[in-house]
Amino acid sequence: MNDFATRVQELIPRLRRYARALTGDRGTADDLVQDTLERAWSKLHLWRHGSDLRAWLFTIMHNVHVNQIRSRSSASLVPLDDEIADAPVRATQSDMLEVRDIDAALHRLPIEQREVVLLIALERMSYDETARSLRIPIGTVMSRLARARERLRLLLADEAGGTSLKVVK
Repeated sequence: MNDFATRVQELIPRLRRYARALTGDRGTADDLVQDTLERAWSKLHLWRHGSDLRAWLFTIMHNVHVNQIRSRSSASLVPLDDEIADAPVRATQSDMLEVRDIDAALHRLPIEQREVVLLIALERMSYDETARSLRIPIGTVMSRLARARERLRLLLADEAGGTSLKVVK
């Protein structure tokens, strides 16, 4: 039991990072991590010793997040402040603008595509680990990732080049 708690504690920063990228809000992300850990603790008897604890926790987080999205009312919440995800800051202002653009583009992706991109790119999970965490076939992971990458390319190209206007006569 003590070993389990230690291993979970080591994974909390990764859970927080994924939750923050998934939700786009620090408070909501912290709530998601707390709900995930609470569910994991209550379902500890279902965890198989020797299995991948990280994948198990990310699966729980995915399920909790999906349940939260489904249970939200049709009224959307408007954040009081426009908070950008904490990211390493380099010397130039343009780097921060690029991070802001990427964050905005990620949040314009459908949730299914965003989850796959974040697990593979941010958490460095393999396609197989991602498929197991999200409980989808590996082919679905690959197709969602391909569609997400293409959509990100288009979104970032639009922001970089501005909106093109057509001449109408």
